[in-house]
This record gives sequence, structure tokens and C-alpha cells, in this order.
Amino acid sequence: MKPIPDTMERESRRQSLAGGGYALLAFGAWGVNPIYFKAVAEVAALEVLASRVIWSLPLLILLVVIARRWPVIRQALGEGRTILALLCSTTILMVNWFIYIHAMNTDQVLESSLGYFINPLVNVIFGLVIFKERLRPWQVLAVGLAALGVLNLVFRADTVPWIALSLACTFSTYGLIRKLVKLGSVEGLLVETALVMPVALGYVVYLALMGEVHFLSHGWRLDLLIILAGPVSALPLIWFTSGARRLDYSTVGIFQYIAPSLQFLLGVFVYEEPFGNVQLVTFACIWTALAIFTVDSLRHMRRVDGKLGV
Repeated sequence: MKPIPDTMERESRRQSLAGGGYALLAFGAWGVNPIYFKAVAEVAALEVLASRVIWSLPLLILLVVIARRWPVIRQALGEGRTILALLCSTTILMVNWFIYIHAMNTDQVLESSLGYFINPLVNVIFGLVIFKERLRPWQVLAVGLAALGVLNLVFRADTVPWIALSLACTFSTYGLIRKLVKLGSVEGLLVETALVMPVALGYVVYLALMGEVHFLSHGWRLDLLIILAGPVSALPLIWFTSGARRLDYSTVGIFQYIAPSLQFLLGVFVYEEPFGNVQLVTFACIWTALAIFTVDSLRHMRRVDGKLGV
């Protein structure tokens, strides 16, 4: 019979692998979702935001029903601190969503990608300061290179990148709160969405009364795209919170470079936003950091396997 520490380490490794898979799904989806928001660019940012809330709720209810997780939600609803935390997290999430949609609608995909390049650095700081996590030496080098790349872009920009900074801070704070709340990804997002649903419905009703709503008034293709706002919004968040609960917070920070890298490529090669030497240096630093972090992680996993006799 193998000792208990080996069993615990195996479980820890299994959770890390699952968390990595969820993180790849989440950040990959976020990396390509500018394509979706460009497709609904004719719809005002606030209406898209309300649609994200309204059409996420049915999907989340379905997932909770299938998983039979209502008892967990009922228990959470009886805890005032949990509800308060989720009220804070959903407020921060709505601010983040609105800023992001505004960036897409105003052709600022590259600044949005900058925000999510900065975001992992904020996560690493949270991980080190709040959770007392420790980085291996090669991880420190990777984070340092990424920081240099981001600083190069920030300090050589002509204006303060408010969209980027706002996106980074709001999403890092949201991720921190959701990591601290003892509620599953689907259940937590369902409660968050339900808390803000009255506001979203009220706004859409107001638009309808004013004759300014887009849903059911601009053709079936746009209607379908608006409905898709639900899964486009909910699924990556579910994958993200599932990954964040299984990984060190600093590791989540490194994974998050996937999304802005994809957004960066879309901004330059698909939407033809300006790309010069400053952006080239930043991009090179960040991808080098990712390569170092990946190699170090693989070596660490092999050492763990060796200890377990795998």
C-alpha cells in the first residue's frame, strides 16, 4: 500500500491537469471572442451587456438542473456573506463586460489585449501577497520578462491606457473573489446572474418601450447572435472559475496570456489595427515568458512523476 502523501500528490496533480484543461478552454474562447462582438457591433454596449445576462440565465439553470445542484445553491442563499461576496463579484463582472464590449465597438481590440496582458501580473501579485504562493526560479524569470514586455507597451504609449488598466484590475478582482467563495463555478455564476437579472430585464424593457431595442426588430441573424451572447458569456466563465479553483493563482496568471495573445493577433492581422516596433517587442517578451514557464512546468511535472514512480 502506497503512503498517503503519494496519494495526496497524485490527487493534487490530477486537479492541476484538470485545472489546466479548463484554463485552456476559457482563455482560448476569450481569445477569439472579439469575432463575436464585432458581429454585434451595431448593438449598443449596454444592450449587449443586458443580453449577456438575460441569455446566460437559461443555460445556467439547465446546467444546474442536470447536475442536481439546487441544494448547494439553497444552502448558499442562506449565507449572507456568500450572497454579499457574489453581489460584489457580479458588480465587478458587469463593469468588466461593459468596458470590454465598449472596446470592441470602438475598434480597440489591441488595447483590450493589453489589458489582459497586464491582468496575469495582477493575479501573480494577488497570489504572492494574499495566498502566500511561491514561484520557482524559472517562473520568476518568466513573470519578469512578461512584466518588461507590458511596461514597454505602457510607458511608450502616447496616452494612459485606461481601458487596458480597467480590464486588468476588474477581472483580477473578480477572479480573486470567486476563488474565495466556496461555491462551484456554475452555481456561483447562476447566483451572480440572477442577482443582476432584474436590472438587465428592466433596461431591455425600457429600450423596447422607447423603440430602440434590437432583438426581434433587425432580422433573425442578429436575433440569433444576441441569443448566443448567453453561451458566449457563460461557458468561458464556468471554465475559468473551474480552472482557478484547481490551480495556484499565479499559475492562472500565466495561462491568461493565451487570451490576449489571440486577441492581439486578431487586432493586427484581421482588424488591421496599428502594429509597430513597440508592440513587436512586447509580444516577443511575453511569448518568451510563456515558453520559459511551459518548459519549467513540464520539467516540474516530470520530477513529480519520478517521485510517484509513474
